[in-house]
Amino acid sequence: MKLTRHASRRLAAAAITCTAILVPTAALAAAGSAATAGAPASGARPARPVTAYVVNTGSDTVTPIDTATGKAGKAIKVGSAPDAIAITPDGKTAYVANSGSDTVTPINAATGKAGQAIKVGRGPGAIAVTTNGKTAYVASGSGVTPINTATNKAGKAIKVGRYPGPMAITPNGKTLYVTNGGDDVLGSGTVTPIRIATNKALKAIEVGGGPDAIAITPNGTTAYVSTGPDSSVVPISTATNTTGKPITVGDYAQGIAITPDGTTAYVSVSTFGHAPYVVPIRTATNTAGKPIRNVGSPFAITPNGKTAYAPGPSNTVIPIDTATNKAGKAIKVGSAPAAIAITPDGKTAYVANSGSDTVTPINAATGKAGQAIKVGSDPRAIAITP
Repeated sequence: MKLTRHASRRLAAAAITCTAILVPTAALAAAGSAATAGAPASGARPARPVTAYVVNTGSDTVTPIDTATGKAGKAIKVGSAPDAIAITPDGKTAYVANSGSDTVTPINAATGKAGQAIKVGRGPGAIAVTTNGKTAYVASGSGVTPINTATNKAGKAIKVGRYPGPMAITPNGKTLYVTNGGDDVLGSGTVTPIRIATNKALKAIEVGGGPDAIAITPNGTTAYVSTGPDSSVVPISTATNTTGKPITVGDYAQGIAITPDGTTAYVSVSTFGHAPYVVPIRTATNTAGKPIRNVGSPFAITPNGKTAYAPGPSNTVIPIDTATNKAGKAIKVGSAPAAIAITPDGKTAYVANSGSDTVTPINAATGKAGQAIKVGSDPRAIAITP
């Protein structure tokens, strides 16, 4: 049975209210997207304003939040059923994929205004921006569409496998890796590398299952792909585009994120009738460690790499100490947490709660949740300007 990305997300939201928690991984591809190549190095807060953009799937809007004040700005109207977001490295433009209208909406960060919708393929559900900020790539039923960020013009769609979904770009900006399967086991079971300089697809890499998420080590040498029903994570050498031995993690392998130092990949595993868990993988040896119980995905890892945040039972977020892989005290947030993003200075984690139409800020130093911020209907993705 084909399971659409939206259908799977609603199943995820329902599961959160029960013992088992299954949170969608699109936030990773979307927000970034950012987790796939490793979080940026820790440093001082940028001089320019830092804004969190929250994608509200149910109200077809994006809500900007000023992270300095924690106040929500005026909602920005985008296309139908916005599904993912990515921000250019200079922080000037946010691109929102609208799965219901087959478009991408650019948002000018300086003015908070939406630009003209850019027509792409059917049901866009993942977006990634190159390291130089020149191109935004959008995965849809028609392939992967490159958008020139200088002109906001869409180029010719690049043919990849069936049901393209989450993507990741190597840190050197040379190659885009596209999973073909996403949330759908009827996908191609492959990953397609695309040369960014030429927008040419290379030979598809067989990984099996329904590849559900992808992350690349900060040094760019290895891409890790979770294979959904195949219950494993497959490492891909980016130098040769060949796969290594699958790493068994159990049940349904989903979201994946890598620490900034590249030593550990965290993989969320959903189960049927039981609580989900997260498996740490030591990248030096490609061996799976002891599961961390009662946590799911999406992940967010602090810029200093010391803490990973993931949803826990009963509408909570659990901090994980990456040095010990021990779960800390649960932090109460809103209903059905669906996406997490962390400010560049690492001081605050923002949690989008799809069931309560709110965003919860978490103080990373104290582990305390702040006052919920009201946003639009069904917030399901979040990205923060660099």
